[in-house]
Amino acid sequence: MSAKKKVIRYMQTGFNEVLHTTLNPEGPGVVRIHLVPPEYDDGELKPSIAIINGQDIIPVNYSWTILLAEFIKEVNKYHGVEITDKDAKSIIDNTAKAVRKVFFLLPKSIIKKDIFTIMNAFKQVAYGEEVDEEIGYMNIGEYAEFMKAPHRMDIMVSAMTKDGKWHCNQQCVHCYAAGQVHAEEKELTTEEWIAILDKLRAIGIPQVTFTGGEPTMRDDLFELIDHARWFVSRLNTNGIKLTDDYCKKLREVELDSVQITFYSADEEIHNKLVGAPQYANTVNGIKNAIANDLNLSINTPLCTLNKDYVKTLEFLKDLGVNYVTCSGLITTGNATTEASENLQLTTDEIKKILADAADYCYANGMEISFTSPGWIENEFFDEHALSIPNCGACLSNMAVTPSGNVVPCQSWLSDDALGNILTDEWSDIWNNKTAVARREYSAEMLGKCPLRQFKVNVTTDEKKDLNNNAGEENNER
Repeated sequence: MSAKKKVIRYMQTGFNEVLHTTLNPEGPGVVRIHLVPPEYDDGELKPSIAIINGQDIIPVNYSWTILLAEFIKEVNKYHGVEITDKDAKSIIDNTAKAVRKVFFLLPKSIIKKDIFTIMNAFKQVAYGEEVDEEIGYMNIGEYAEFMKAPHRMDIMVSAMTKDGKWHCNQQCVHCYAAGQVHAEEKELTTEEWIAILDKLRAIGIPQVTFTGGEPTMRDDLFELIDHARWFVSRLNTNGIKLTDDYCKKLREVELDSVQITFYSADEEIHNKLVGAPQYANTVNGIKNAIANDLNLSINTPLCTLNKDYVKTLEFLKDLGVNYVTCSGLITTGNATTEASENLQLTTDEIKKILADAADYCYANGMEISFTSPGWIENEFFDEHALSIPNCGACLSNMAVTPSGNVVPCQSWLSDDALGNILTDEWSDIWNNKTAVARREYSAEMLGKCPLRQFKVNVTTDEKKDLNNNAGEENNER
């Protein structure tokens, strides 16, 4: 049998689902690897990829794919058990034996060397270090045609209303989920969400984000996160319920990261924007997350009231926060009301805030990202060494609403659903005409959020460009 036929046979029989393993699970420096199998079409193999910590996409050649697949299988035999030096030797020896069944002329010494090379490269990628090996990073837009599912699913486990009553411990002025169609859906049961997680794993989606509404309103959240250990898991929360004991439990169920929304170091401004006197509880939540070594990021939606963002960054730095994100306002839900619209920033105001924030973060060892696509030209991000945000709807990410409906992203809640994750075939949802149109748009990496409504002080050309895009979007739908 030719080498090519052996590779194809292996891909069809020995590697037909997403493989996952976690290195150094006790941290710090967790390396989560999801190896996504290639498509096989008309006798040709398409690329396989490794996704590191749910974000970096690395194309992997056929020989390294087989090596990595066998290594992951061997490592996973020791799940939950401390690996001794003897075990490590056994893992490497058994990996080499399995690989030589396909590449029988390949010396064992080369295979062992390649194992260490791969693992070191992935560790450097996960840690944000310079990578010794020449590896290719794949743009997700380039990989879109080979995808069968997004790389992240945001699961909105908590609805904004329950039994006809408001079901959140805040009433944020800019809440994108409030007042939308899916805000009043009936929440699924624990068993139904577990079934969804199982389906997402079978589909091959490597990352899930528990969000809402406010996900900590659910008493079964720890059980759901515990069931999601296979995934790279994240929790989006307002931080109010993050007591010391709560954070300890999040560590026990192996949550990978938590994002807390924090509006301002000024207590009065924060409380006004969240619609409740919760400043102290959110600050304590941040402190408890740090004290329990949770992988923490702080997100701040920017508006005219909290535009003194550097003061908030100074406050967060003193608390021990190292990674922050900020955004413009997503003009859906409550953010379309007059109260929210009157607080929206202009493009020039956002740029001034972000430039000052980037300078502060770089000078003080903090990482910062701006997450709103389409607000600022790409040249600005290049000038200030910031990553360029892009719309990933129906490509890098999608969302499941409280009743199981699938939507393009967790902010896109006003349109009809693409299908229901519990009752519809995934292929029908993924290939829904609206989903395909959204995916093609996202794959172009245009950097514009189709949800943004330009009701602030932008240029005539910007308005014309966005209005044209909006017209095309509506035609697609």
